[in-house]
Amino acid sequence: LTLDRLARAVAGRAAALRSRVTLQPAGGEGTKVFPPTYAGAVYATEQRRLPGRDAPVNCVLLDSVQSQANRMEEALQQAVDDRRLKLPVIEVDFRPYFDEAKAALPDDKRGDMDLLDPVGQVSSLQAPHRIADAILRDSLLDGTPFRRSDVGKLLDRVSLQNATPLFELCPTALLFGMWDSTGPKGGLGAKFERAMVSEIVGMDAVYGVKTSSRIDPLGIQKNAGLLYAGKDGGWTLEESEAKKEEGKHVLLGKEGKPSEANHGNVTPSLSDRDRETKEYLAGGVTIAAAEQTIVLSLPALRRLRFPDADGKHSAERDNAARTVLAALGLVAAALADDAGLDLRSRCLLYPDADLEWELLDRKAGGTFALPAKDAVELFKNAVAAAKKVGLPWREEPLVLTPSDQLVKLVVKSQDLAAKQGGESGDAEGGD
Repeated sequence: LTLDRLARAVAGRAAALRSRVTLQPAGGEGTKVFPPTYAGAVYATEQRRLPGRDAPVNCVLLDSVQSQANRMEEALQQAVDDRRLKLPVIEVDFRPYFDEAKAALPDDKRGDMDLLDPVGQVSSLQAPHRIADAILRDSLLDGTPFRRSDVGKLLDRVSLQNATPLFELCPTALLFGMWDSTGPKGGLGAKFERAMVSEIVGMDAVYGVKTSSRIDPLGIQKNAGLLYAGKDGGWTLEESEAKKEEGKHVLLGKEGKPSEANHGNVTPSLSDRDRETKEYLAGGVTIAAAEQTIVLSLPALRRLRFPDADGKHSAERDNAARTVLAALGLVAAALADDAGLDLRSRCLLYPDADLEWELLDRKAGGTFALPAKDAVELFKNAVAAAKKVGLPWREEPLVLTPSDQLVKLVVKSQDLAAKQGGESGDAEGGD
């Protein structure tokens, strides 16, 4: 795939660039994989009509569109960190401010924060809402709240007809989508649809049984005694050492059983469906195969306009910027493919062939392979061509500092998490 061919496809009537890859569990055909779980510990299941099949097929979602976008952005972040490519990125560095705020806490208010990972840098490639995320909104550029700075104010005027500021500051927002719902306009903030969509689905899914058991080597019985929350954290068997609230000794957890402190046996059990909802529980699945489908919409890119500083449009500028975005989608997919498909614990997938692309064009279609090395080179050439027609492109990160209130909120949250045992959800990763 040459830059000239990509540019002609973007400027022409081609519908999309598409890739479909068949995947198998790394353990081999017939071994279990574990999809992401949603509220109620259930999977996202549905029936789909597939080519060559007379009846709908039981399918299960293995990686959502949102999660796939996150993985591609993670691969881009790694490439930026490794200096393989230069991409406009906005960063917020929490490290010095977090340590300073933590040190200012009284000793009895720090909990076990030293055991937690310190907050480091967060970039627009990592923030859930990209450049429109509240983390960036609540940070400062040269002492001014980001969205009130001269650079941040540019986001208030972005639209399909004026995508130049996003191209300069956060082009991934134009590729993977953005809704500026946390900005000054609230729900009326600018929206950009996803031009790049990818998901992984398991086909012919058969649902497994959820097992649970644990043998305690100490043999602690559930009626060995009541456990109380300790005055200084942890737990105690002695009422005299227990924390008090409203004049009463506080039990550990709900009932003060040893299991509240993760002691004791767990009775071996099997289950496959929730008794009330009848939904399949998180017992893993076996599948005939999985399929990853990636679609890069070229009409979505053609809706974007990129005027110059005087507000003037030109087809040359528009097509150059759109070609960069198309190349960015291709390199993101190639880098993520190189990183592998270890989606979560016990869900490692392996493709049966290299990533191959199909150009959906009625007159000039075709298929082509694009290894990561070639995709990076194609992207660099597209950026160079865009610069020649005057399009802005930041090659060094725009660094923000977190506001004092944001740092305090993070510190207090970590302090609370430390005191509560660091309980947190395990989400798939969304937008």
